Amino acid sequence: MPKWLRATLAVFVVAAAVLGAAYYWFVVESSMPEDAAFALDINEVRRMVAAVPGDRPTRIEVENVASFSAPATVIVAGDGWSMRDMPVLSYRLVYPESSIIIDTALSQLLGGDNLAAFDEEAYERMNQAMREAEMILITHEHMDHIGGLAEHPELPGIMPSAKLTTEQLGDPRYREPAAFEPGFLDGYETFDYDKYAVVAPGVALIKAPGHSPGSQMIYVQLADLSEVLFIGDVAWHYRNIQTLRERARFVTQFFLREDRQAVFGQLAALKALSEAEPDIAIVPGHDGEILGALVEAGVLKEGFSVTLNAE
Repeated sequence: MPKWLRATLAVFVVAAAVLGAAYYWFVVESSMPEDAAFALDINEVRRMVAAVPGDRPTRIEVENVASFSAPATVIVAGDGWSMRDMPVLSYRLVYPESSIIIDTALSQLLGGDNLAAFDEEAYERMNQAMREAEMILITHEHMDHIGGLAEHPELPGIMPSAKLTTEQLGDPRYREPAAFEPGFLDGYETFDYDKYAVVAPGVALIKAPGHSPGSQMIYVQLADLSEVLFIGDVAWHYRNIQTLRERARFVTQFFLREDRQAVFGQLAALKALSEAEPDIAIVPGHDGEILGALVEAGVLKEGFSVTLNAE
């Protein structure tokens, strides 16, 4: 074999090995770190919620405002390149005389060409629900969760209802392209807490930084004592929890800037919770299959019960 051919083959083999290793590392590998941990004491959360009197929510409504589409391996590392739906959702806790919004989806302008679908009527119902809400909570500061708030046409009027943390407002890069006007947040008083905080009868926040600095889970206990845990984007799909596999590393490292180890600890805690407390409905950030099952089971009610164009 000529020397030039041997050299060419050697270069080819080395290049293939390097590319293969890189592909495995950035697209497939998703091993749970040995020291990944997250303390989630659901009984302490329940105790804190029980100590706050008042009517609890009677139902939880959901609006599917928009959707993205992404390869399976983007959602769960190593799951291949077939496309998966990622609905963009907003939730409404309905009390006898008030309501709370959890997550505010995004506008069509913010989603742009990245959107696979957008429901203008759902978006308008969500906007109206924010006008009526006593409180607005977000699981984290990414644009598909805070965008509807930032883009609301009556933002100065509804911002006092928004309960945002210092971490959620700390780094504007995490909510891009969603943005607040320069100076708009001057004087805004953030809501800060250490680990858990009850913010309304039946509703508690659980600090869970990792996917973003301001990530938190939101625990809801309804009037009938059923329990729902909104986990934001700790997991995009429930399969992340079932398999204890994160998103592909090229996504978490180069696009999301996640604390990958923190997210792994949270996934492990959620899997343990799901096994110990199977009656708690765990709601991932963008899982249409889980959403449909929860609607069918009556845990969630599809559509916000608001009147458009209300004064």
